[in-house]
Amino acid sequence: MLIYLNEKQLEVDNQLCLFELRNRHKKNSDLLIINGHPTSTDQELSHGDHVVMIRRGEHPSAEELESLMMARHTPDVQQKIKQGKVGIAGAGGLGSHVAIALVRIGIGQLNIVDFDVVEPSNLNRQQYFIDQIGTPKVIALKENLRRINPASKINIFNQKVMPENIAEFFGEVDILVEAFDTAEQKAMLTNYFLRNFPDKFLVAASGIAGYEPSNTIRTTKVTEKFYLCGDGVSAAEPGRGLMAPRVGIAAHHQANTVLQLLLNNTAE
Repeated sequence: MLIYLNEKQLEVDNQLCLFELRNRHKKNSDLLIINGHPTSTDQELSHGDHVVMIRRGEHPSAEELESLMMARHTPDVQQKIKQGKVGIAGAGGLGSHVAIALVRIGIGQLNIVDFDVVEPSNLNRQQYFIDQIGTPKVIALKENLRRINPASKINIFNQKVMPENIAEFFGEVDILVEAFDTAEQKAMLTNYFLRNFPDKFLVAASGIAGYEPSNTIRTTKVTEKFYLCGDGVSAAEPGRGLMAPRVGIAAHHQANTVLQLLLNNTAE
């Protein structure tokens, strides 16, 4: 009889029960899950059952974590994600959310560039914690990303992005995510990258401030290689600041566009 134990195929005896499987393969398991449902009672297993055994506080190995992701996403999809190389210019509200979303799905490599440090005012929308205040954002973000998925390769650069170093930071990536705050930075990066890397994708954002309706944030295909996420108009100003819900929506538009491009070479 074939079952899946922590998403790996396993041939077992017919009429094998759950507790006997635990005793054979992971005796110290605290949590038993069959076909997505936790259980604390013994039961007979059936052909094709998916059994997950977890020891609380135990970290899965990189191989085991990848197997679980592969089962969730299917092998062909996961392999494309694992091979993906993505650059993120800016590790603030947009960049930190995008990085976490991509690491959670098992992205192969991230190149993250930012020269700023975590400040108290960042905590209203950025993926950092009080005890990281004063830490360079790229160092703090890498620490958080490693806690989520240590299998993803995270390259960080605690520097300011300028035309003369864009190729160094992002020349090898498949897709670049623009995650800056100011219009001047956005324009500089967008113009340089599209002109000098015409075969690579750029996913930018504009118009993400305030608390307007969520559905006004959209993903627009500007050119064959350039996508823009946001409403295009809502800039930060008194009474309309940058806040976690809307920033997060825009960032996840960016992350989902990256995922579509990795899998389909296009996004809708």
